Amino acid sequence: MTTDVEERVSVLVIGAGPTGLTLAIDLGQRGVDCLVVEATGERSANPRCNTTSARSMEIFRRLGIAEDVRRAGLPADYPTSVQYRTTMLGEEIHRLELPSSAQVQAGVGSRDWPTPEPQHRISQLFLEPILEQHALDTVGVALQRGTRLLAIRQHEDRVEAVVETGGRTRTITCDYVIGCDGAHSTVRNALGVRYEGVEAIKKFVSTFVRSPELGRIAAKDRAWTYWTYGRRPAAVIAIDGGELWLNHVAFDPDQDTEKEDPAQLLYEAVGAVVEHEALGTVRWTGRQLVAQRYRKGRVFLAGDAAHIWIPAGGFGMNAGIQDAASLSWMLSAVYQGWAPPSLLDAYELERKPVGEQFAVSVGATAKASLAEVSADIHLDGPDGLRAREELARRLAVTEPHRYSPDGFSFGYHYAQSPLVVGGWPQPLMDMAGYPDEARAGFRMPHSWLPDGRSTLDVIGPGFTLVRTDGSTDATAWTGGAEELSIPLDVVDVLPENPARFPAPLMLVRPDQHIAWLGGALVEPAVDPEAVLRAAAGRS
Repeated sequence: MTTDVEERVSVLVIGAGPTGLTLAIDLGQRGVDCLVVEATGERSANPRCNTTSARSMEIFRRLGIAEDVRRAGLPADYPTSVQYRTTMLGEEIHRLELPSSAQVQAGVGSRDWPTPEPQHRISQLFLEPILEQHALDTVGVALQRGTRLLAIRQHEDRVEAVVETGGRTRTITCDYVIGCDGAHSTVRNALGVRYEGVEAIKKFVSTFVRSPELGRIAAKDRAWTYWTYGRRPAAVIAIDGGELWLNHVAFDPDQDTEKEDPAQLLYEAVGAVVEHEALGTVRWTGRQLVAQRYRKGRVFLAGDAAHIWIPAGGFGMNAGIQDAASLSWMLSAVYQGWAPPSLLDAYELERKPVGEQFAVSVGATAKASLAEVSADIHLDGPDGLRAREELARRLAVTEPHRYSPDGFSFGYHYAQSPLVVGGWPQPLMDMAGYPDEARAGFRMPHSWLPDGRSTLDVIGPGFTLVRTDGSTDATAWTGGAEELSIPLDVVDVLPENPARFPAPLMLVRPDQHIAWLGGALVEPAVDPEAVLRAAAGRS
């Protein structure tokens, strides 16, 4: 091995998955240069996550990439429905009717949506190239594949990361390192940070196949996912709406899945032998784990490096995208000089409790959805009918909020953060629901404006004072912001859903979460400068 001269970059991102790429794009757009290094030379051929949540789509909308994401994935007219059957060719038990991307883009019923960007069914196979291209197109962002991290050396004023590319080692000096390198994170291991939680909830065998015959079977009654209940629960997921499919099969955590034959598992899910080409099989364990720490010195963890849990709706990847949106604005505030480095302490204080709540909620959701199913559902006659009806009643309770988890997208909050003023104690996040009104610490509600924009679209790269009555005096706020050199825009809005905005003023952070809300009648003694100091980590 040979060692090259040192390099210098502001932020080094380890891992070019959705979390790392989103973070890089956001940092670059905020004027912070960063380098993303990825150990693998090529993107994974494993479809992995197949859902981008509404909140992730809102973040992509802010970054200007939502339209590209929404155009990719399943064909525009392909329904995103979920069917529950004894086998794909067997009896139907239950179904969730969900719209195609074309129906979403047509905006039917959009005036009542809680978001301008509903969730989108897109395999990670198609999402990552879009994110990677946008990262490469972002000024200040560089990406190096085939580069793996060997060691991290922390100093008071910098981090030295030793990396290796093609047999050559070199040292990259940076201000901060962000570990977005997945469940087997080299960064987390280098920090000596362990996961805590449940080591095994379920085991899975996931087989990616190419099968035009399977596509012809599905075309008779198209769905995005077919849940089947043969020997084990299985989910047959449409990847491209034609010949590409993913067969997830769940097993008890003590099952030896090495002996399971993927072809036999596909036969059991479909109910017949189908001609197919196996493109890859992954045997893995669904867990419920959260890292002890999200930060150690100048090194941070995000995405699967900070939390992993059983997949039950793409929650892991989407929580990582939320991590990226949170950390990016804090890092940029420090670089731009209007927030002290101590602001970065809030990243762990905000995101770790959210990760712990997600872990519990996702684990409970998965356990309910993957609970044992009576073999009687396969019987003919009244006994089989009765068993299927009983299962349908159960699925009607467990499944809607698994596949339309508004609480996951809009119900997480930072009410107890030191950067939030007036955030009172809130109940634990509920997958099924969320407060449909502005509250301190929560993401600002969406409502359409007369010009066709969303209220989320008016939030700038700094702080935004949103005024809903058009008359409350904002002079003290603009003066305080100028005195503190904190970027602040004042925006007047006339939302179509005024009930979602119970106060005339909202101070909204760069990540679209509310730092404070009130107004002359609600908070007559508020000190705008003190609120701004707290929100910027300067109190």
